[in-house]
Amino acid sequence: MRRIVALILITACVGACANTGLRDLRSNSRGPDEFIIEPRAPLQTPDDLTALPAPTPGQGNLTDNDPLVDAVVALGGRPSSGAGIPASDGALVTAASRFGVTPNIREDLAEADERFRKRQARFTQFRLFREDRYLQAYQRERLDAAAAAEQWRRAGARTPSFPPN
Repeated sequence: MRRIVALILITACVGACANTGLRDLRSNSRGPDEFIIEPRAPLQTPDDLTALPAPTPGQGNLTDNDPLVDAVVALGGRPSSGAGIPASDGALVTAASRFGVTPNIREDLAEADERFRKRQARFTQFRLFREDRYLQAYQRERLDAAAAAEQWRRAGARTPSFPPN
């Protein structure tokens, strides 16, 4: 009997160590996941403390993250450049938008994704064990990289970035 209880306790302890993070499509709390929040930039001391502007409630400060600037830097751009499309990218933007541009594409995709997940979750509320709902919901949407590469090879396309068979 002690072995059974010990086995159950060990299994429960190891199972509690899982961190699914953003892959779990359900939220058990009303707030953010404290362990997945990205840390802010380190604090800095300015050169001249008398030249600081007066604090403005509700406004950002130097240590706040700016996702747009972070994305520009991560992609190799310059965050100081002005808004708008550079002249060198004009042809690319014209070619990408040749069939029209949907201004609210993010909202449309979010609504369609929510409807899809609700449809997939109709009869899956009752489970004995916790499952990865993300993979379960998007099973049919998954791309098989090897099959896609083989299909392109049969069509005569070169696939240098995919390893050979």
